[in-house]
Parts: sequence; C-alpha cells; structure tokens
Amino acid sequence: GGACIRRVRSTTITLSLAVATRHAPRPVMPHSQVPLCVDLDGTLVRSDLLAESALALLRRNPLYLFAMLAWLLRGRAVLKREIALRVRIEPEELPYDPRVLALVREADGRPRVLCSASDQVLVDAVAAHCGFDVALGSDGRTNLSGTRKARALVERFGERGFDYAGNEAVDLAVWSHARGAIVVDAPDRIVRAACAMHPDARVLPRSRGNWRRWLAALRAHQWPKNLLVFVPMLAAHRLFDAAAAGHALLAFAAFCLCASSAYVLNDLLDLDADRQHPRKRNRPFASGALPIAHGIVASPLLATAAFAIAVALPRGFLPWLAEYSVATVLYSLVLKRLVVLDVLTLAGLYTLRIVAGGAAIPVPVSGWLLAFSLFLFLGLGLLKRAIELQPLADDARVAGRGYARAHARAVCGSGMGSGLAALVVLALYIESTKSAALYGRPQLLWLLLPLLGCWLVRAWRMATTGRMHDDPLVFALTDRASLALFALSALVVVAAI
Repeated sequence: GGACIRRVRSTTITLSLAVATRHAPRPVMPHSQVPLCVDLDGTLVRSDLLAESALALLRRNPLYLFAMLAWLLRGRAVLKREIALRVRIEPEELPYDPRVLALVREADGRPRVLCSASDQVLVDAVAAHCGFDVALGSDGRTNLSGTRKARALVERFGERGFDYAGNEAVDLAVWSHARGAIVVDAPDRIVRAACAMHPDARVLPRSRGNWRRWLAALRAHQWPKNLLVFVPMLAAHRLFDAAAAGHALLAFAAFCLCASSAYVLNDLLDLDADRQHPRKRNRPFASGALPIAHGIVASPLLATAAFAIAVALPRGFLPWLAEYSVATVLYSLVLKRLVVLDVLTLAGLYTLRIVAGGAAIPVPVSGWLLAFSLFLFLGLGLLKRAIELQPLADDARVAGRGYARAHARAVCGSGMGSGLAALVVLALYIESTKSAALYGRPQLLWLLLPLLGCWLVRAWRMATTGRMHDDPLVFALTDRASLALFALSALVVVAAI
C-alpha cells in the first residue's frame, strides 16, 4: 500500500511540473535569434507555384489535365509532388515582392525560413536563390498549409518562437502561434483579423487599381482589331441599315470577349517566355499584378459570355466564332511556336473576323476581299515577327517562338512580298466588273494603291530601324501619319461611291 501511495505522489508531482512548465512564461529571446518565417505563394512571390507549374505541364502536353485529376483524387500534396517532379521553375524569373525581399535581406543574422504549401522541390529552389537558411514545403504526403504549417513551425521553434509573414486566410492559423505578424498584400478582412491577434503587426498593403490591370490583361487596346467585322457591312454599302449595324455591334462585342479570353489563356501559358521579354514581363499575370487563379477562371467565363451573345445573331455566325475560338486556343498551345504556320494562322484569324462579320448581317463576302485580307494580314503578321527579331543578338531566338535572328532576312522579304501581293489583288479588283457594279466612280479607287503602299513602306521602314515596338495594327491606331492615311483612304472610298 505504501508503494502505491508513493507512486501516486510521484505521478502527481510529475503532472504538476508538466502543467507548470507548459504555462510558465517562455524565456524572452533576443530579436536577433527569433526566426523570420516567410510564406512563398502570394507573399515572397506574387504568384502561385502550383498554378504556374500546372500550366507549364499543360503547355508541354494538354493531356496531362487528366493525369492531374487522378493525382488530385489522391490529395493535394500528391498533386503538387507529381507536377513538381515533371516541370522546372526558374526561380530567378519569378515575380518577387521587393518589399518582402528587403525584409529577408534586413534579417541578416536571424534564422530565415521559407515555409510554404508548395512542394519541397520548388521551395528548395526558391530558398537557395533567395538565401534562406531553412526550406519547409509539402512532401508528397502532407500538404503544409494552415494548421499543419503552424504545427510544423511550433514543433521546430516553439510556441511564440517565430515571426511569420503571410497573406491568406489560412495563415491566420499560423499567426495565432507566432510571436509577430507581417501581413503582405492581403485583403482588408485578413489585415483586420491579423491585427486583432497582433496589434503591432506590420502591414505591407496591396496596391490598388485592379480595373486597370484587368483592362491590360484583357488587351482592351487590341479590341479595335475586331472592327474588321464591320468590313462586310461597309463593303456592301449598308452603313445606314439599322438592323445590320445592330448585328455588327453584337458580333464586335462577341469577338472582343472571345479574343480577351484567348489573350488571358495565352498569357497564362506564356508566363516563362513573357518574363524573359523586356516589355512583356510587365503583363499583369507575368508580373504577378493579377493572381493566376483569377485568370484561370476569367478565360472560360469570357468565352461563355461571347457565345451567349452569338446565340442572338443569325445562325451562320456561331460556327465562325467557334472556329475562331478553337484556332486561338490551338495557337496558344502549339501553333505560335511553329515557324510560318504561326503567321498563316494570324492571317487566317484576321480574315475569319471579316467572314464572321458577313455571317452576322448576313451578306456574302467577296472572294476579292478575302484574298486581299489574307495577303495583307500575312504581311502584317510577318511584320510583327520582324519587330520581335530586330533587337536580338546574332544567335538569339524569340522567347516562346520558333524564330531566330538568322530568320530576319527571310521574314522581311516574305512580309514585303505579301504586302505587294495585297496591292496587286486590290488593283485587279478595281479593274473587275465587281467594283463597277458597286461604285459609281471606280476609277477613283486607284488612289488607294499609293496610300496603302505608302503606309506599308513606312511601317516596314520603322520596323527595320527599331522604331516600331508594338503590334502593327495597334501602332497604326496610335500613329498620326497612319491615321491620316486611313482617313484619306476612307474619303477616297466615299467619293468613289
């Protein structure tokens, strides 16, 4: 009995000591010894490595989508590991938040920990590039996010034994165990919740102006290209036909939405190539100004809205819009990396807008117009490639394309030849019976040849001397000389009627 009493007393004392130790105040550590733990996605990097790596894998082979669904059924950690083993992320090209990088550099002497729900393979690469001392990530079994991340940090550094920088709602579980909080680029509700836990939290606010970023992501400045749907209406002299004008406006809206859907998809699939380009690296998704997840949602929504509008138009319009949509997706996935086939696709997409505009009214589209369009826009597509090749070194290649600097002479020669062919088609049309049936003074149309020829020569001269940096059509809509030539051409056409 005495032995039992002694064992009970010993157990009671042990438990009392354990409870006392647990609730005893933790020794205050010097600031220089408190680890700085930094989240990766959305905090250190203005992007999401799971989304980036998944898009990179889909760019290599779209059929990986089905494999990803199978991996996801086994858990997010498995999905991240399987993707990470198949792609390579270049850490030096990622869009880092300079404010967080400054915090990491200022923490010289403190243990610096990169702690992320991204896979360990990717976290290791970023940690090595940025100079972190420790890298913690998902390991293929455990998704290191939220409470799991909090548990891992507490086990390693103790309760209130670390400072943590994060940006999402799941980071609240980590901040509840941290000594200090750094809130990076987070919504106001997350900032308020973090500050409720840590009144002295450091807040790095998010920048404003999302609507401007979305206009850039949707490429609103490219929408004037879709004015080509009005060409059949103008060519048929139905400018004052209210019904035709209404249908053409709806067709214009549908093509704007469909084109923006394709632009968003193209930018998501082109992240690596855009970040290697001096100007394209500033695009909203490549720079991290807009979340990749938002783009993944926006692209199909825009396409759905475009087809909803198409349903209200004559039946012949919908197949052309569908063909345009499929062609743009194929262009983003494959065709843009194939020499010659890429510019042929671009010329076809421009011409397809004209054909779709005819189907929207509806009015038949002349073969002369289609031939002129194909040659003209093939030349402009080659002009765009010449602009991209101009600043490259002798052995360099255009990022994300199949062209090298050595192709410059052939590209320029072919592009100028295509422009000349468009002028020949226009001349033959002016002499045909078709123009005589539509115009009262068709001989005035000959003035279009020197006006268009002048613009083409000027465009090629500016491109080959490095003075044109944009898409040729976008340049034309902002260049005073080009606008003056277009206005004169319009006056010639009106006078010929």
